[in-house]
Amino acid sequence: MILLLVFLGGVVGAPARYLADRLVQRLHDSVFPWGTLSVNLAGSLVLGVLIGARDGVGLSADAVTLLGTGFCGALTTFSTFGFETVRLLEEGSVLEASLNALGSLVLGVLAAAAGFALAALLL
Repeated sequence: MILLLVFLGGVVGAPARYLADRLVQRLHDSVFPWGTLSVNLAGSLVLGVLIGARDGVGLSADAVTLLGTGFCGALTTFSTFGFETVRLLEEGSVLEASLNALGSLVLGVLAAAAGFALAALLL
């Protein structure tokens, strides 16, 4: 059952990631990977809300598996983040690579914390 929930969440999360990434990146004429940053921050925020809802109102383990592990796991992407950071370094965009690495880490943690706090506030 758990594997099916992860699969179903991933079936929605993976195309959502691709489409959101392409849309955001198309809006920015920049070497900076805005699309990847956006999906990773959105996934961190959603996961924070889900864990907050689990702790606050008892969101079921199945819902957390479906939405957290499946959907958010497929929506976010550490491998693309890593690849794009290395690509920026190879192209000589050291500032952008540094901002991507540090910004993704700091903003991702803040987004997760904000989602958790939002769930606590609303639920």
